Amino acid sequence: MPKTITIDPVTRIEGHAKITIYVDDNGTINDAQFHVTQLRGFEKLSEGRPFTEMPSLMARICGICPVSHLMASAKACDNLMAVKVPVTGHNLRKVMNMAQIIQSHALSFFHLSSPDLLLGMDADPAIRNILGVAAKRPELAKDGIRLRQIGQQMIELLGGKRIHPSWVVSGGVNAALTAEHRAAMLKEMPEIKEIVRRALNWYHPVVKHYQEEIAVFANFPTLFMGLVNKNGEVEYYDGTLRFMDSAGNIVSDGIDPSEYDTWIGEKVESYSYLKSVFYKPMGYPGGIYRVGPLARLNIASKCGTPLADEELAGFRSIQKGPVSSSFHYHYARLIEILNCAERVEDILKDDECMNPHVRAIANPNSFDGVGVSEAPRGTLIHHYRIDENGLIKWANLIIATGHNNLAMNRGVLQVARHYLDGLNPKEGMLNRIEAVIRTFDPCLSCSTHAAGQMPMQIEIQAPNGEILKTISR
Repeated sequence: MPKTITIDPVTRIEGHAKITIYVDDNGTINDAQFHVTQLRGFEKLSEGRPFTEMPSLMARICGICPVSHLMASAKACDNLMAVKVPVTGHNLRKVMNMAQIIQSHALSFFHLSSPDLLLGMDADPAIRNILGVAAKRPELAKDGIRLRQIGQQMIELLGGKRIHPSWVVSGGVNAALTAEHRAAMLKEMPEIKEIVRRALNWYHPVVKHYQEEIAVFANFPTLFMGLVNKNGEVEYYDGTLRFMDSAGNIVSDGIDPSEYDTWIGEKVESYSYLKSVFYKPMGYPGGIYRVGPLARLNIASKCGTPLADEELAGFRSIQKGPVSSSFHYHYARLIEILNCAERVEDILKDDECMNPHVRAIANPNSFDGVGVSEAPRGTLIHHYRIDENGLIKWANLIIATGHNNLAMNRGVLQVARHYLDGLNPKEGMLNRIEAVIRTFDPCLSCSTHAAGQMPMQIEIQAPNGEILKTISR
């Protein structure tokens, strides 16, 4: 009699989700599904609001990455006003966006994933957390806390507060950079680089013990998508969209972000509130692609800064062509932190960053506006339509986690089939299924929204509802 195994909720991710694994009488894994159980509401809540409120409102989508939504929303509003943001305002937005990437990547690597890497996938879940990391390797835990603190402090210096800053507005930013805050941020750049260097020196020998996981952690051919600049380098804030296939061929390039819906399709499945996003020319579900750190490093010609490009060479030596295992998202995050620190330093060392002209002001000049930027987890799209009074008539958001949804589902199935004994699930096997989701670092509060907390429970259930086996945490 067929059975299901349910992991509810998935742990050490941002937000709430569960996983269902469908097993037949012989213990064979027939299918697996990643369910996002939170209901999205911000697109409908936005209707009727003045477009000028959107950046601040959209920041409330998430407390982990509010800056990402500020950026994409403000860029959409720039388009509604049909203005060009002053160079200094443009660059200061970039600095805040990269500070967001630094702090978020630190949270993902050190707090959420390092427990598996340091303590092992089969470690006791009671210690397989950041406190367990602090007990066994305190310097690693301290570095993770410090790196996130620096990123958050940079956001506060620019925007006035660390969570939901209102500094990024339609047309630019609402205050110029002060000399004091510029100096404070520049002072932190060497420490960021040193922390990442220590993390890389620890990570490189550790990852050699996870070759089996690397082979099956969402390791299959997909497309990759992200922003690149005019030189084809990694881009976090501006640029054009590029799609690359699993062989390293660029299949679509130079895509104006405002034309995203020509290339990107969206589908809703009954088992999840998270949209499944796909590459339109290949259809659904064949147009599976990935976004985020792994994708950005795969599609770009280079990072564009010395330390990051040096480490990128090591990343590209992993395999010929694009790196396919999602396990290597971890490595990619460390490289991106280096890249962001170097780029922030370059911007802040240029005296242009002190120019007080940081905002363009105008009334609505267009009824349709699209804003695209790179969030820590991948490409973020905000699309608004307004009426003649500047009120939102319609909004559509495509979050990085939505872009990755098809790949996460296939990754869960791949890991389950490799590790899971369907008739006798073990804790370490189940943790590996969760760990493949953690490689993507999904931000479920961004992509869907709910309040509350759910218990952790895994059930093997017969079709008639009889619970045959229960594992609880």
